[in-house]
Amino acid sequence: MVHWIKMAYEDRYRQAQRAKYDCLLFDLDDTLYPLSSGLAAGCLKNIGDYMVEKLGIDESKISDLCNLLYKNYGTTMAGLRAIGYDFDYDEYHSFVHGRLPYENLKPDPVLRSLLLSLPIRKVIFTNADKIHAVKVLRILGLEECFEGIICFETLNPIHKSTASDDEDDIAFMGSSSSSSICTRSGEIFDIVGHFAQPNPLSVLPKTPIVCKPSESAIERALKIANITPERTLFFEDSVRNVQSGKRVGLDTVLIGTSQRIKGADFALESIHNMREALPELWEADKITEVVYSGKVPVETSVTA
Repeated sequence: MVHWIKMAYEDRYRQAQRAKYDCLLFDLDDTLYPLSSGLAAGCLKNIGDYMVEKLGIDESKISDLCNLLYKNYGTTMAGLRAIGYDFDYDEYHSFVHGRLPYENLKPDPVLRSLLLSLPIRKVIFTNADKIHAVKVLRILGLEECFEGIICFETLNPIHKSTASDDEDDIAFMGSSSSSSICTRSGEIFDIVGHFAQPNPLSVLPKTPIVCKPSESAIERALKIANITPERTLFFEDSVRNVQSGKRVGLDTVLIGTSQRIKGADFALESIHNMREALPELWEADKITEVVYSGKVPVETSVTA
């Protein structure tokens, strides 16, 4: 009886002392480096140029079209596929990211030290393609700080011709064909005209591309990476991505402002403010030592 009581006490002690988070999920662009770097502005310009040069869209329509596609589909790319444009994904990413002012980014030894000192699993989750993600992390000097990268190719391993209604199979169904020539699949849906109506009757077409801020996309990413949402802290500069993350059970940190909005558990002006705002993250290794010392070998944290 005494032995059973002791075991029950130890179980409760472990639960009480266990670190709150076992994974930190980080967005990449404008989260791990500041918006002032100019990459976001460059990306927007390159998307517009791609739409004009490769898809033949009238330049005067680009601004309104980009705004509506981004607002309704998460990314302009996802929106273009939804309304009927088809194109090679690698060519798109090469055009949009290949011309970015990467020279504006510099190594960040302070952030590197912060991340390496965190005794918690760390994963990147970006809508960007793998080439861009790896390049940015390499320039910042952060490539060794993360266990892995969830990127465009993770959630879109094949080029799907249509959106899937089966969210469990969303990343695996569809056509594997992908032409390097930009084509139109059927009629182009006039999304600008759609929203110009006082009371739009038609329903917006779905996109075959899986990306944030879709809740199903976030859930899919968590499943692929074996991440438990209730024990994960999500760092993002996008308000709507933060809010979607909150709805699927993540604790959230909005980066780029100190103004906390609905859906954000924390708000930091800069990712560099992590230690001051979230000191408990660095206490996880101490908790682990108290709970498991002498019983289970635990990987020690790396410090820089």
